Amino acid sequence: MKTKEFIITQTLAHFVCGLLSLLAVLPFILLFIASFTEEAWAVTNGYSYFPGEWSLEAYKYIIVKWGMIGRSYLMSLAVTAVGVALSLVMTTLFAYATSQTGIPGMRIISFILLFTMLFSGGLVSYYYSFVKFYHLKDTFWAQVVPGLMGAFNVILVRNYFKSSIPYSLIEAARLDGASEFGIYFRIVMPLSQPIIATIGMLVGLGYWNNWTNGFYFLTGRNGSKYYTLQNVLNNLNTNIELLKKSTSEINMGKVFFPGNTVRMAIAVIGVVPVMALYPFFQKYFVKGITLGGVKE
Repeated sequence: MKTKEFIITQTLAHFVCGLLSLLAVLPFILLFIASFTEEAWAVTNGYSYFPGEWSLEAYKYIIVKWGMIGRSYLMSLAVTAVGVALSLVMTTLFAYATSQTGIPGMRIISFILLFTMLFSGGLVSYYYSFVKFYHLKDTFWAQVVPGLMGAFNVILVRNYFKSSIPYSLIEAARLDGASEFGIYFRIVMPLSQPIIATIGMLVGLGYWNNWTNGFYFLTGRNGSKYYTLQNVLNNLNTNIELLKKSTSEINMGKVFFPGNTVRMAIAVIGVVPVMALYPFFQKYFVKGITLGGVKE
């Protein structure tokens, strides 16, 4: 039987969670409404949940410029898909190797892994390495390679392997003649769906929202064709005056170029895939983070 104290506690807990959820959703609602707000009204009065004038000019501009925006959208999808796939392979392989016991030099490797979380070589060495040594400038891989593997993700996956996959199961597979790759693909990976989904979502969000790789490495004449949606949005933010001058070719018939509302509209179409995919990964997220964060 539920006591009075229990009912009160549950009610308060649901109220607080509901309030926090509302606070998290309200910015997205404002973003969506702002993309349909008339530019002149928004410039004069600011953004509002109840704008005085509505307009579709921002989305008309996106349709007119879909050659540029659509290409960047597809590039974002390609970069995210390739980056997540390669990142999961590299992260899980490294985590599996560091989770095994009795391997010579593994403590040194683990120390180096942790060291990269605490110290960085700086932006100059970062840029020089990828441009001069790996020759990634103005290539598709400039959007993918810099974010392939992070120490934090490796540690999460390694701790998950240690805490959730019995070492006796791996030993039994070795006694049966299974190779290390066989153990990795047939035993470890099928039992690690929560952490794989969690890391995949974190890495995917990182690739989808990243604009710095394009800003650093896609600076040549041929680099713009590898721009992602975030790079286009960043250029829109920094070169808004240049875009205002193009109103004559668009022939919108308005005094104001919808610069601010276009940014909101692009942000709306950029956030749609994330909001659509997150519910499918949510059930794995808490379990993956919780088990991956435990160190025995």
